[in-house]
Amino acid sequence: MPGSASPQTNPGGTCPFSGAQMPDADLPMMADSFDPFDGPYQLDPAEALRWSRDQLPVFYAPKLGYWVVSRYDDIKAVFRDNILFSPKNVLEKITPATPDAMEILKSYDYAMNRTMVNEDEPAHMERRRALMDHFIPANLEQHQDMIRRLTREKIDAFIDSGRVDLVDAMLYEVPLLVALHFLGVPEDEIATLRTFSVAHSVNTWGKPSDEKQIAVAHDVGRFWQYAGQVIEKMRQQPDGTGWMHHTIRMNQEIPEVVTDSYVHSMMMAIIVAAHETTSLASTNMFKTLLTNRQAWDDICADPSLIPNAVEECLRYAGSIVAWRRQTTAPTTLNGIDLPEGAKLLIVQASGNQDDRHFEDAATFDIYRDNAVDHLTFGYGAHQCMGKNIGRMEMRIFLEEMTRRLPHLRLAEQEFTYLPNTSFRGPDHLWVEWNPAQNPERITPALREADRDFPVGAPARRDIARKVRVRDLHHETDGIIRLTLEDPQNRPLPRWSAGAHIEICVGDYDRKYSLCGTPGDDAFQIAILREDAGRGGSCYIHDTVQAGQTLKMRGPHNLFRMDETAPHYTLIAGGIGITPILAMADRLKHLGKPYALHYAGRALRSMALLDRLRADHGAALTLHPSDQGQRMDLPALVATVPDGGQIYACGPADLLTTLETLTADHPAGTFHFEHFSAGSSGLDPDKELPFEVELADSGLLVQVPRDGTMLDAILAAGIDVGSDCREGLCGSCEVTVLEGDIDHRDVVLTRAERQENRRVMSCCSRAKNGGRLKLAL
Repeated sequence: MPGSASPQTNPGGTCPFSGAQMPDADLPMMADSFDPFDGPYQLDPAEALRWSRDQLPVFYAPKLGYWVVSRYDDIKAVFRDNILFSPKNVLEKITPATPDAMEILKSYDYAMNRTMVNEDEPAHMERRRALMDHFIPANLEQHQDMIRRLTREKIDAFIDSGRVDLVDAMLYEVPLLVALHFLGVPEDEIATLRTFSVAHSVNTWGKPSDEKQIAVAHDVGRFWQYAGQVIEKMRQQPDGTGWMHHTIRMNQEIPEVVTDSYVHSMMMAIIVAAHETTSLASTNMFKTLLTNRQAWDDICADPSLIPNAVEECLRYAGSIVAWRRQTTAPTTLNGIDLPEGAKLLIVQASGNQDDRHFEDAATFDIYRDNAVDHLTFGYGAHQCMGKNIGRMEMRIFLEEMTRRLPHLRLAEQEFTYLPNTSFRGPDHLWVEWNPAQNPERITPALREADRDFPVGAPARRDIARKVRVRDLHHETDGIIRLTLEDPQNRPLPRWSAGAHIEICVGDYDRKYSLCGTPGDDAFQIAILREDAGRGGSCYIHDTVQAGQTLKMRGPHNLFRMDETAPHYTLIAGGIGITPILAMADRLKHLGKPYALHYAGRALRSMALLDRLRADHGAALTLHPSDQGQRMDLPALVATVPDGGQIYACGPADLLTTLETLTADHPAGTFHFEHFSAGSSGLDPDKELPFEVELADSGLLVQVPRDGTMLDAILAAGIDVGSDCREGLCGSCEVTVLEGDIDHRDVVLTRAERQENRRVMSCCSRAKNGGRLKLAL
C-alpha cells in the first residue's frame, strides 16, 4: 500500500522539559552546554535530546569531546557502515583514567584488548563467523526450560511476601545465572561478579571522581585476574559445554583468528554484556508496564501480546542508551562535515523516539506495529549477538509475573540510576501486592501454566488491538466510511498524514489509509467495495455493523510527507483520496500552499466530497470523467513550481503516468502510494532457488524455491522488519551490494529499480537463480 516517502520534519524546536519554543539562535548554546552526565540526559535521554532531533540532529558537544547523533536514520546509517564509522572507541574510557588509576591497573597486569564489540574488519567478521553458532535461534530453544525454572524458583521465594525489590529478588541474579550457564562459567561468587560488573561499567562509560577511580581500578584489576583464572579452569575441561568452552576450543583450532588475548578480554567483557543489559532492560520493562497500567492489564488478559510488549519496552525504555563510533575518514552526516577521527556518541534512546520513524514516538504503545525496528540492539555487523536470548528471558519474566501476580503494582519509591552515558536502568524496583489475591491460591495449576514463544523478533501480523465501530456511514453506493474507537474509551494513538491501519476481520487482513483529522479521538477509514477483488472489502461491506468489535494493527506511516517543501500538488484517483485528504488537512493546518486534484469515474461515486468542499474548496479541483473533466496530468506536472512536490494515490496507471512525467524532475519530487501489490505472490513451480550473502553478518543464506528471502534471513537470526509480506509497504527493504534482482514490489520507482540498489525481501528474488549480496 504505501510507496516511497520523504522524512517528516518538525520545524519548531522546544526546550527540553519546559516545552517552551526555542529560537534557532539558542541551538548552538544548547549544543555547547550539553553534558550527558547532567540531570536532563540522566533523567530522560530521549526527551533531553528532543530539541536536537527537531533542529540540530548532529552537533558537537565540547564538554564531552564527541559529536552527538540523535535521529533514527542517522544512527542507523552510522551502524550500517562499520568501516567509515569504526567501533574502535566503544570500550574506550569516556572519562580518562588518572595516573594513579593507571598504575593500579598495571599492577594487576590489566591488558584488556579488542573484543567483538570494538574491533575492526576483517578481524571482527572472522571471529564472529567462528563463534556465532550458539546464538542462532534454532540453538537457543534449549535454554527456555532453564530460564523458566530459574525464574519460577525466584518467584516461589517471594510470592507470599507481598513486597519485594525485583532487582535483588530476581532481575539481577537470574540474567547472571543464565549468562554463566550459556557461557559455561561456574556459578559461584555472584556477589563478587556484581561488584566487578558495576566497576567495569563505571570505568568505561561513567564519570568517577579521582578518588572513586582508585577503587574502580582495583575492582577492574581484580575482575581481569578473575577472568583469567576462570579461563584456566575451563581449559582443564576440554569437553565442557557453553559458548566460552567453544571459544577456547576455537582458540586451539584457529589461534590466528581466536587469539589468547581475545579469549581473556572476551571473557571479561561478555560476563558483563551477557547479563547487565538484560537485567537493566527487564527492570525498565516492569517499571514501564506498571506505570502504564492499561498495558499491564492487557497483557494479563492476553499473553500473546508479550513478544511485542517486550519490543516496545526495548524501544521506549531500553537498557542501552547510547553507543560510540569514530570516523576513519572525513565524511558528512546529515549535512554536517565530520573530520577524520571524530568521536560520535550515537544515542539510540533518542532515535527510538524519533517521530520520523515511529508514529507518536513519545507514547508507550504495546500494539505498535514497528516496535521491532528499535535500535537498542544496534544494527548491522555489530548488532548484539545475544539479542534473542535477552528477548527470551524478558518474555519469560513477563509471562510468569503477569500470570502469577496480575495484581502487582509499583510501590512508592525514588528511583536511582548509575550515572553513565550508555546504560540505563533503576538500581532497585520495589513492587507490592496482596498475597491473599494470588490467583494460584485458588487455582494451584496456574503455577505450571506457562506459555513459550518462538525465538526471535515477533511478526507484525501477530500484533493487533481491539477497536469498536462507532459509526458506519454510506459515502456513496460503493463506499462506506467507518469511525473506529477504543472499546474502553481509551485514546487511540496519534498519527500523521499518510498513515494507514490494517483491519483484521473474518479471515481477512486489509490496509486502509486514515482519512480523519490527526488528533481526533477516533479513526476514520473509507472502504471501496471491490467485487473483483480478493474478498476483503466485500466481507467488510456485507458483515460489519456499528457497535461491532474488530481487530486493528497500526497506525503506521510509510507514505510520510516532507513538510519543508515550498508547494504541494496533491493528486487522488478514486478511493486514493483517503491519504491525500489527510495530507491536505495537515498542509492547511501548517499554512502551506497546496493544490488538490481529485479524479473519479463519476461525481456520484466520489467519496468525502462534502468535507473536501467545506475544508479545501479554494484548493480543490474535481475531475469527474462522466462530466468530461478528465485530469490533464502533463499540465499538472508542468505547473509544479521549483522545489514543489507531488503526492499521489490511486490506480496503477495514474501512478505510472506520473512517474514517467516526473522522470526528469529532481529526486524527491514524486511520492506515491499504491492500492494493491498486484501479482507479487510466490509460485514454487516456477521459482528457482538462490543464495544470499549477508555482507555485514558474514553469512551465506539459501533461499529455496518455495520460500522467501525474508524468511530465510530471519531463520538465520538476522532481524528484518516486515509488514504486508506482499511487496506493498516497503518495511522489509534491504540494501543490495551486488546481484541482479527480479523486482516484484510496487514500492520502488522505475529509476530505483534500474539502480538495482534496493530490494523488498518479502517478495523479490534473484534473477535466474543468481546470487545476491545484501548489506545485512
